[in-house]
Amino acid sequence: MMEDNPVKTRIRNKENSKQQFLDAVGKILKTQGYSALKINNIATTAGLDKKLIYNYFGGLEGLLDEYIKTQDFWSNVKSEIEPNEITDGGKEFITNTVLEQFDYVFRNKEFQKVLLWRLSEPRNSLKKLTDEQEANGEFILQNIMDTYFAENSEDSRAAMALIVSGAYYLNLYAEINGNTFCGIDIKSETGRNQIKKAIAMLIEQVYTFLK
Repeated sequence: MMEDNPVKTRIRNKENSKQQFLDAVGKILKTQGYSALKINNIATTAGLDKKLIYNYFGGLEGLLDEYIKTQDFWSNVKSEIEPNEITDGGKEFITNTVLEQFDYVFRNKEFQKVLLWRLSEPRNSLKKLTDEQEANGEFILQNIMDTYFAENSEDSRAAMALIVSGAYYLNLYAEINGNTFCGIDIKSETGRNQIKKAIAMLIEQVYTFLK
């Protein structure tokens, strides 16, 4: 029986340990909040030596940077875009993307905590998330929407800012303060379908009114 390659084994062990640390950050964020994200607490939760955080990530900030990247919805969207294949000014793509994001935030309790954390505390790793999201959003806006809306591109950007931020807020509101907003149960399938229908309608109106 052939023994495992020692180099491959070390790499595999390193990747497994890194994932344990990332999982520990998510667990702490969900159960204890961002104020509990300390080196000792993370290492204890992961069941690993805290020195490995410095070896693998360069320290706490590097670990949090890596964790936050795994939670970012928009970084995965950019790689899927082929502007030359879009013929409707991006209406279908934008609609599907915002609706997917609406569901992503609802499902991902860890990302909800990241969003609340970002609003509550200035931190380099969170600022990087904001900057990367803006850069990915700018790629979409410049390569799809700006060309289509031309002189009305600034108005289309403003409209999308309200739609996307509203999708974020409703999910955070439902998770923290209660299920109902404007009489709609945000956590129920019926209520969420109503919101998604409204999002699609608003995007349709942006494309109709500003073109």
